[in-house]
Amino acid sequence: MTSQLTQIRIVVGAALLGGALTSITPASAADVRPSRAQPGAIVSSEQVADLTAGEVAGQLQGKIDSSQVRYGVTAYRVAYRTTDSAGAPTTASQLVVLPKNEAHRLPTVSWLHGTTVYRKDVASENPKSDDRLAALLFASTGRAVSAPDYVGLGSGEGFHPYGDPAATVSASVDGLRAARAIAHQKGRELDRKVQVSGFSQGGPATMMVGRALQQEDADRYFRLGALAPVSGPFHLSVFEAAAANDKINNSGLYLAYFATAWNKMYGLYSSPSEAFRFPYDQKVEGLFDGYHTTEQIARELTPAAKDLFTEDFLNKVRAPSGVLQRKLRPLDNTCDWKPDVPVDIFYASGDKDVDNAHSGYCADQLARNGAAEKLIDVGDYSHNDSVRQALPRIIRFFDKSGTTTG
Repeated sequence: MTSQLTQIRIVVGAALLGGALTSITPASAADVRPSRAQPGAIVSSEQVADLTAGEVAGQLQGKIDSSQVRYGVTAYRVAYRTTDSAGAPTTASQLVVLPKNEAHRLPTVSWLHGTTVYRKDVASENPKSDDRLAALLFASTGRAVSAPDYVGLGSGEGFHPYGDPAATVSASVDGLRAARAIAHQKGRELDRKVQVSGFSQGGPATMMVGRALQQEDADRYFRLGALAPVSGPFHLSVFEAAAANDKINNSGLYLAYFATAWNKMYGLYSSPSEAFRFPYDQKVEGLFDGYHTTEQIARELTPAAKDLFTEDFLNKVRAPSGVLQRKLRPLDNTCDWKPDVPVDIFYASGDKDVDNAHSGYCADQLARNGAAEKLIDVGDYSHNDSVRQALPRIIRFFDKSGTTTG
C-alpha cells in the first residue's frame, strides 16, 4: 500500500504543530454525538488551523493547483472512539476541516491517506503533509472533510494494523461520526452522502469504506455519494510479490512494513530470523514502531528485498498460502462489487511504485459487476505526484457527481 518510501509518507523532521491550540468542548446533541462508550464518540478536540482563502492558496502553491480555492477554512484535531483490527475498543485521531462560508448543510468528504510509518506524519499532526493540504483544498471548495489518521497513527493508541479491512473501515466511518459532531457543535450539518477519496493505501481503503457505506449497515446516517481512489494497490498479493522480486521502488522497505505489521495481526513468522536476514532481524521490528521516520529506517535497512529477507520468506510472499493467502484475498477484491454511484479511478502512467495494472484490475472488477467506472491517467508523474495532479480533477468529479457546494 504505498507511496514511495518518501511517500511512506514521512517528511523528515516533520514539524509538530506550533502556536496556541484552542480547546473545543464536545458536541452535546444526543442525536449526533454518541455516548462516550460508543464508536465515534469524541475524546478530545482542538483547533489547529484557521486560514483565509488566500492562506490556503499560499500553502498549496507549488504543490497542488489552488485555482479552485473559494473559502477560508478552520481545522480541528479530533480524537475519537473506534475499534482496532481485533474489534477491541481503542482511540484514533483525525483532522476535521470546515469551510468558512455561510452554508448550513455541507457536502461531506472522507479523505483516506497512503502508507505512513511515522505516526506524526498524518493530516492531524503535520501541517506540511500532502494529506493536510488535500483536506484544506477540499474544505476550501465548501466541503466538510474528515481525514482519519487510521488506527495506531497520529495520537491514536496502539500500533497501526497496516491495511487491515476492519480497522480501516471502523476508523473511517467512526471518523465521519465524530466529524458530524464537531460540525453540529459549530451550528452546521453534514450531508448524508459522503464523497470518498484516497491515495495509495487509501485507494483500496476508499473502496472498502464506500462498500460499507453503501451496504447501509456501517452507519445509520451516512450514505455513499461518490468514489475517487488514486494510485491504489488493488491487487495486493501481486503488489507484495512484486516487492519480493524487487520490481518496485523501495521494495524491501515496503515489504518490511507489511511483514512486521501483518505478523503482529496474523502471525506470519515465529521469530524475526525466519523472515529477515542477519543483522536486520535484530532490529527491524523496533524500527517499525511508529516513532521512526522513513529516513531513520532507510539508514538501518537495505532497500532491496533480496538482501533484507530470507529466501524462504520471499517465496512465501511470491506464492502465498495459509493465513497469508486468506488475509490477502479480501485486499485483492476491494473493487469486486457494484457501487451505485459514479467511480473515477485515477493513476499516473509514470508511477514506479504502484503499477498502472492495479487501477486496470480495479476497473475490470467493477465493470464485471456492472458499475459505472472510469479510468483516468493524470500523466507521466511519479507515485507521489499522481495525487497532487489528481486532486483538482477529483473536485471537478465530485461537483458533477451529486451534491454541490454552496
